[in-house]
Amino acid sequence: QVQLVESGGGLVQPGGSLRLSCAASGLIFRLNSMGWYRQVPGNQRELVAVIDSGGTTDYADSVKGRFTISRDNTKNTVYLQMNSLKPEDTAVYYCNANLLVVTGSREYWGQGTQVTVSS
Repeated sequence: QVQLVESGGGLVQPGGSLRLSCAASGLIFRLNSMGWYRQVPGNQRELVAVIDSGGTTDYADSVKGRFTISRDNTKNTVYLQMNSLKPEDTAVYYCNANLLVVTGSREYWGQGTQVTVSS
């Protein structure tokens, strides 16, 4: 069974840093695009950052210059380094991945990890 497991969320003060990790497990033939989304209660889930299989990245304007997405294909893992965090970054962060599995290319979501930026 393929699943995504996130870790690294928590409480941090404004200006601080956190690193999120998302590991894919199960029978996976290839990692296609991987990304991070976030959601605040009452709002739609929004894209934060994405990285494709070739390493090309894209970011939401609100996090450019502060967040960095990366991946380690040997570990089936994607990371989100978050620096200079602001209170408005507070949200549940979800990992998303398009993976080539037995039944073809499919999209998966992690369970979410809470990030709270507060003094």
